[in-house]
Amino acid sequence: MTVSLQVMRAQQDGIFTDGCPSRVVLDHVTSKWGVLVLAALADGTLRWGELRREVDGISEKMLASTLKTFEADGLVQRTAYPEVPPRVDYRLTPRGRDLAEAMSPLMTWVAAHADAIVNG
Repeated sequence: MTVSLQVMRAQQDGIFTDGCPSRVVLDHVTSKWGVLVLAALADGTLRWGELRREVDGISEKMLASTLKTFEADGLVQRTAYPEVPPRVDYRLTPRGRDLAEAMSPLMTWVAAHADAIVNG
């Protein structure tokens, strides 16, 4: 089922217009690293190092920034344990799991078509 901007705007006045909060969320979720972090966490809870290895190529700075943004957005839960050495786990919240599930068809499509698109 394809839904156009026109249809969405008819259902919810002002959605995806300039200044709408939907634009901020869309920016967070569809960033290069945001999509990959969400997809990595879709399999379950990961520690920092596991997450960094899973999202190949992400810098520590970008991972920290992306996780902080997703935590503020209510998509990721960070759990720090009072251990030595410190242990921190990251997992999707129910909202984050819902988003990851909705993104799954997009990720599947990209994986299936990336070579043909990039290599012509």
